[in-house]
Amino acid sequence: MFILIFLWVMFALLSFGLLGLNYVYTKRAADEPWNINIDKHYLPRISIIVPTFNEGQIIGYKIKNLSKLEYPKNMMQIIFVDSNSTDSTINQIKEFIDNNKEKVETKLIIEDQRRGKSEALNSALKNCDGEIVIISDADCFWPSNMLNKAIPYMADPNVGAISGQKRILNLEDSYVTKSENAYLQVMSLLREGESKISSTLFFEGGFSAFKRGIIDCFDPYNTGSDDCGTVIGVLEKNYRAIMVPEAEFFTVFPKTWSEKVKIKVRRGNQLIRVFGRYAYLLALGKIKTGKGVVTKNLLVYLLAPFAFLSLAATTICLILKMPIVMVILFLLFAVPKVRDLLFEVSLNFLIILCAVVLSIFRKFVFWSQPKDRPLLKEEMLLQRQLI
Repeated sequence: MFILIFLWVMFALLSFGLLGLNYVYTKRAADEPWNINIDKHYLPRISIIVPTFNEGQIIGYKIKNLSKLEYPKNMMQIIFVDSNSTDSTINQIKEFIDNNKEKVETKLIIEDQRRGKSEALNSALKNCDGEIVIISDADCFWPSNMLNKAIPYMADPNVGAISGQKRILNLEDSYVTKSENAYLQVMSLLREGESKISSTLFFEGGFSAFKRGIIDCFDPYNTGSDDCGTVIGVLEKNYRAIMVPEAEFFTVFPKTWSEKVKIKVRRGNQLIRVFGRYAYLLALGKIKTGKGVVTKNLLVYLLAPFAFLSLAATTICLILKMPIVMVILFLLFAVPKVRDLLFEVSLNFLIILCAVVLSIFRKFVFWSQPKDRPLLKEEMLLQRQLI
């Protein structure tokens, strides 16, 4: 019995305990001031890449959103790269280009077939002439002044890339969207803390910006992640990659568990490959910037999930030998905040484990489009003045 209890405590510390230590350490860092040069007068030429594939339902909203940006139009280039859409996406983009020739430089690149997002972005990258290259998914929307708040962080010569915070437009749709919002708030805090320590490894496709001079391509190690996978190259070249708290962008999130799990498994599959590459480069001594953050995340994302699996097994054994454990667990789950936290963490552990299995047996080049497009309503965007 003593050995069983010892193992249970050890696995609890290696899973939930490790997460707790990570949260406390990173939260303290998030409360500290920035140690970089932020220049509000920094206005480089930027290239915005928007990858599309059958986005006819929402591309009109995206076009209106980009048109509202307050960044100087003569310092902006917009490139749509389409993976051979079969709906109205291409026609809507062409109409926008025809009507805005005098306002902002806009290009449309049409691939002959769908090869995946990273391939599409790399096709567009060859046509970018901006000092800063920014990626934005078609279903993500920026406040009009967001670039003016975010770009000054790239004035620091040590900063090679920045990303932003995701905000959910349909927050009140279901328990799924509410729980995802709570998860995003915690993750944003951790990413801010990591950024102030050195760098964060987690970037968002809704807003990711890179200095053109330091990236040769997106996802250089073919991890399947165009955002986090590209950060690897940034850190490898000894630049910082940070999350800018003011760079908030808005999108919708599926309101069913099945769709949420699909998204999480996809992301987990990509991250396992990303962390595998970090582990390899770290072993070779090729990661200098953010070495501590990389090591910390390897423990959290690769060690903790397997410790959680062992914790679950020892918990079942304890319940069989000591039924009082079931009563204690029941009382813990009776507290709403504790229940929600334990459930969300446990779900993410299980998803990472599933992603590990998937990453061994299969690599996904592209995925089916999430079924969240119909959830995006014009009134949501108007309410937040996004269009």
